[in-house]
Amino acid sequence: MAAVPEKLQLQHLAWRAGFGAPPSVINDWAHRKRRQVISKILAGPEKDPYTPLIVRDVAGLPERTKAMSPEEKKELNRMNRQGIKDLNIQWMNEMVQTRHPLREKMALFWHGHFACRTQNVLFNQQLLQVIRENALGNFGELLTAVSKSPAMLQFLNNQQNYKAHPNENFAREVMELFTMGRGHYTEQDIREAARAFTGWGYEADGSFTVRPKRHDNSSKTILGKQGNFNGDDVLKILLEQRQTATFITEKIYRYFVDDTPDTARITILADKFYTSGYDIGALMQHIFNADWFYDQRLIGTRIKSPVELLVGIRKTVPVAFEKEEVMVSFQQVLGQVLFYPPNVAGWPGGRNWIDSSSLMYRMQLPKMILYEKEFNITPKEITPEMGMGSYKVTMQLNEAVKKQYARKIKGIINWEALLKEYEKTPRVELADAIAASLLQANKQVSKGLLENYADASSRESYIKTVAIAVMSTPEYQLC
Repeated sequence: MAAVPEKLQLQHLAWRAGFGAPPSVINDWAHRKRRQVISKILAGPEKDPYTPLIVRDVAGLPERTKAMSPEEKKELNRMNRQGIKDLNIQWMNEMVQTRHPLREKMALFWHGHFACRTQNVLFNQQLLQVIRENALGNFGELLTAVSKSPAMLQFLNNQQNYKAHPNENFAREVMELFTMGRGHYTEQDIREAARAFTGWGYEADGSFTVRPKRHDNSSKTILGKQGNFNGDDVLKILLEQRQTATFITEKIYRYFVDDTPDTARITILADKFYTSGYDIGALMQHIFNADWFYDQRLIGTRIKSPVELLVGIRKTVPVAFEKEEVMVSFQQVLGQVLFYPPNVAGWPGGRNWIDSSSLMYRMQLPKMILYEKEFNITPKEITPEMGMGSYKVTMQLNEAVKKQYARKIKGIINWEALLKEYEKTPRVELADAIAASLLQANKQVSKGLLENYADASSRESYIKTVAIAVMSTPEYQLC
């Protein structure tokens, strides 16, 4: 098998460890050793400008809602709904502009792994901060912080878990979805773990609290261990199980490498992950440094998630929308709205991103955005199937997004960023150069086909129209 060209390998790395990179960045990487590039990707900029994404202040939220009038509750729901949209837009913009793409890509992965839906904007904001702060850190610390977040405790009903009436929902999902995976524990383990988590709750400001009177202080037996365990003890026991390292490693492999896991590779990676004490960054370093990661069979084979697709388009051609909420509409059309996972298992991903209509939508988006056409696609409705009495609020969100329909997409498009990337490329080589930099698929788009869509009236028009044509192809859906 022919060797994979170095620049294609680096483009592959840029997409899997982020949201793609322009030719200038790839060319810079090509002059460095691969290990140096990967270390830089993992570490981020020397002076990391990381700041929490904040749309609501704790002081601005009411402490109690029971005494509120119907009008006040309606206004609170409106504020929360708008706040979640604002947080969505802030995070999307951060993914586009960040100097540390891997952190945001990893946070996007954990956002699906720790799937959660709450109508409280403050709780969403706090959970996102926990995930972004720990995305490349220690999995044990991330697991603990997520488990103690008000969003997750509320979503999985642990506020209603007390010794007289244990609620098993939280304990079940921690084992099944967050750590070991289905089939590696018993129903008795869940019942015992639920008793250990009794008393875990949160205050109105989102702070974690343990209510001693609700906690079951008697002995429990969990995964073969016996003691007067509390919630922290359960998480420690779960992290001691090598199956947890295997489950997390396989899920990361499926997301960053290939939908079809390689058992031998995962066994080796999981062992390193476990012995490192669950160092996420070290695991990613092992994956990105592996020669097999750059195998031709793994390049351009993964379907971009809707968020990856949208962020990639905006990184190639920066756009500042007049109404940024159109980004939420795009997400809804494509089936991935941040903070609204379809169920407790998150988005299934892979081939599930493509159905009979979504491929057409995906291929229309670059033209809609960059030619500023009307948004004439009806968004898919978000299903209110996640409990928490959110039916009415979810329906209100669906109605708000529908209002974007048939409105012209307006924005300030920064074409200079794209044009600069090809300023030294000879005119005769432009089509091939643009296609090579934007596509990861093994099959290249026909130059003749691109010429049919190109406006050759000027060099600038040619670059713009060819780029839009490339981004409107089926091949651009892959990375």
